[in-house]
Amino acid sequence: MQTIPEEQVLRRMRAENVWWSPPHQIADEYRQWKPRAYLKLFCPLVRDTSVRRAVLLMGPRRVGKTVLVHHTIQKLLDEGLRPTSLCYLSVDHPIYNGLGLEQLLEYFRRASGAQSPEPCFVFFDEIQYLRNWEVHLKTLVDTHPVDKFVACGSAAAALRLKSAESGAGRFTDFLLPPLTFHDYLDLLDIEKDLIELQPAGKDHFRPRAKDVHALNESFIRYLNFGGYPEVIFSPRIQSDPGRFIKSDIIDKVLLRDLPSLYGIQDIQELNYLFTTLAFNTANEISLEELSKNSGVAKNTLKRYIEYLEAAFLLKIVHRIDRTAKRFQRANFFKVYLTNPSLRSALFSPVDPDDDLAGKVVETGIFAQWFHLDDPRYYARWADGEVDIVGLRPDKQKASWAVEVKWSDRAVAQPNELDSLFQFCDANGLKEVLVTTRSREATEMIRNVKVTFLPASLYCFVVGYNLVAAKQRQVDPKSAPRLTIRSAAT
Repeated sequence: MQTIPEEQVLRRMRAENVWWSPPHQIADEYRQWKPRAYLKLFCPLVRDTSVRRAVLLMGPRRVGKTVLVHHTIQKLLDEGLRPTSLCYLSVDHPIYNGLGLEQLLEYFRRASGAQSPEPCFVFFDEIQYLRNWEVHLKTLVDTHPVDKFVACGSAAAALRLKSAESGAGRFTDFLLPPLTFHDYLDLLDIEKDLIELQPAGKDHFRPRAKDVHALNESFIRYLNFGGYPEVIFSPRIQSDPGRFIKSDIIDKVLLRDLPSLYGIQDIQELNYLFTTLAFNTANEISLEELSKNSGVAKNTLKRYIEYLEAAFLLKIVHRIDRTAKRFQRANFFKVYLTNPSLRSALFSPVDPDDDLAGKVVETGIFAQWFHLDDPRYYARWADGEVDIVGLRPDKQKASWAVEVKWSDRAVAQPNELDSLFQFCDANGLKEVLVTTRSREATEMIRNVKVTFLPASLYCFVVGYNLVAAKQRQVDPKSAPRLTIRSAAT
């Protein structure tokens, strides 16, 4: 039986690393994309060679991980790094089948002509399909102290599991989420057309919608089609999102990634569960009822849900009571799609006046936070509920609360917010935020300062501030903070 000749492997590597030859830049297919804001966060991790750690770039399928890697390579090239010291390898390519990371590293040096003492930056894409990758990557980190290694993968379940088991002290995780609403407006270059930033103190700005109805139109498009960079620029894909998102993203995770990683036999059972949970995004779920309706044991359901969470398809939000205490048994929880456009692909795009629009809006707001380790909760008790609650990390106390509305009715009829005021009384909250469809106001109601803000504007602010806060850690002057007189951002 013939083996793949070494020269073919080297030829493939040269084809993947076009910057080794003049004009020493990444391919046009990557240069055409505008960099996401996360480039400013990812690059310093890659560039930092003072700590002997590999970087694990994780995220759902098709959110732009490979593009982010190539933009990082271009930035390193622009900073003067030798082109042959930068290597990108898509390790799931058939030509690399059977080759370990050490062998790939050796082939890279032969293909590029890079000398061993020269520090190199090596990017391994789709690494989860390489058997025992975590052991081999840790070995590379230990045996090649001058080189920097970056591993990328979509099957986050495998990456999280394996990195936790074998990479302690050697791996740094970086999660690239689906597009936030801020990402969406920024990539389309329409942010400045829709939002005005007014000075509000040193390094602070207050956002204002120039035309809230135009902003809402973009917001609805974001909820339906805005999670993936390829989709937002393609009217053809938007006309049939199911063909792209469902077949190329959801089905590959459900039918290939998760079954191969965890040995799931009943794929139809897993698919049914995900479809059911996706349709019920932003609704409270009873594990008992879910088991009864599906005929699947509760322990099996719990395991499936953990897999779906790890693969970034959905997120579980846990329940607290009126006094912000957690329940010992999580018999009830809310489930949210990590990307609201998944729902459009599975069912149909939502219209702003649909009955389900409020749930999709709530999903979109929650989706801005889902890549954080800091959890959010919802509160529910016998006669009341609050949609989003943040807890103090040091104490089991509520620090802020948000009620999500997709109408302006509560501004004139604050009695609709009775549950929210009950929660404020029980937790000593003096200010809260309520989203609206188009109204903006600040009112003192029942001794609580209530900030009413359009849901679209709030969603933008949350997505912006989360990235800006991390950018300021790298460069304190890089990104001003947007303020809306609320702690809920």
